[in-house]
Amino acid sequence: MRWRQFLTPVTSISTSKAKNIMADQDPEAFNLVDVRQPSEYETRHIPGAKLIPIAELDKRLDELDPAKPTLVY
Repeated sequence: MRWRQFLTPVTSISTSKAKNIMADQDPEAFNLVDVRQPSEYETRHIPGAKLIPIAELDKRLDELDPAKPTLVY
């Protein structure tokens, strides 16, 4: 898939490490992206997460700050 080129290099982290990052840092210090479908996002999402469905990710990367780490779920 073409969108993968925009996410390299990628490091996978555990849920607990992601929670620690979110708890220890100002929410403005990182991008938090929910790549699920809008109906899933509406049902439940992490507060502060930006909805960018995976199919749209490659077209909407300009909405993310490239200087910040990005957490994607």
